[in-house]
Amino acid sequence: MVAIIDYDAGNIKSVEKAFEYLGADTVVTRDPGSIMRADHIVLPGVGAFGDAMNRIREYGLEDVIKEVTREQVPFLGICLGQQLLFDASEESDGAKGLGILRGKILRIPDTDESGRAYKIPQIGWNNLRLAQGGRLFKNLPDEPYVYFVHSYYLKAEDRSIVKATTEYNVTVDASVESGNVFACQFHPEKSAEVGLQILKNFLEV
Repeated sequence: MVAIIDYDAGNIKSVEKAFEYLGADTVVTRDPGSIMRADHIVLPGVGAFGDAMNRIREYGLEDVIKEVTREQVPFLGICLGQQLLFDASEESDGAKGLGILRGKILRIPDTDESGRAYKIPQIGWNNLRLAQGGRLFKNLPDEPYVYFVHSYYLKAEDRSIVKATTEYNVTVDASVESGNVFACQFHPEKSAEVGLQILKNFLEV
């Protein structure tokens, strides 16, 4: 069973439909017991870092998220769900993230060193540059094309966990993997066949 954590964070329905398309049994829940019993767990998310962390704490989900990641249950953060796994974000001054992984969430600069302007948020498709050994990216082309919607990006402290990057004015850490914890800044549920393969790979962990 795939538990999709419900903390009023946006893109839950599209994530649920993608897993159901792949034949997975899913439950959308904020019940700690249901989350603990799941074979795979997904933390989706669209919105502001600080507001999301407030809801996670309001619903009593912080401790269970940390527990299941320690218990080696396959865990996938998507978009904001990736950012929340880290320590802090420039989006929400003073807000503490889950701190499961080390790194900072930074705002994408809207101009580069030459003065060229970039649209923020980044909305659209970008190629990934893959590192070796990323289990989410099995059976995919060398530079898969995926869909992003974001104004902030991850800069991971431990570079060994970064399994995919992309370029949008800066180098974006687009996917990370640390033991049983996986995350991606892009939206696999909106990334057509490539995204479905990524979710299928996660289900096979």
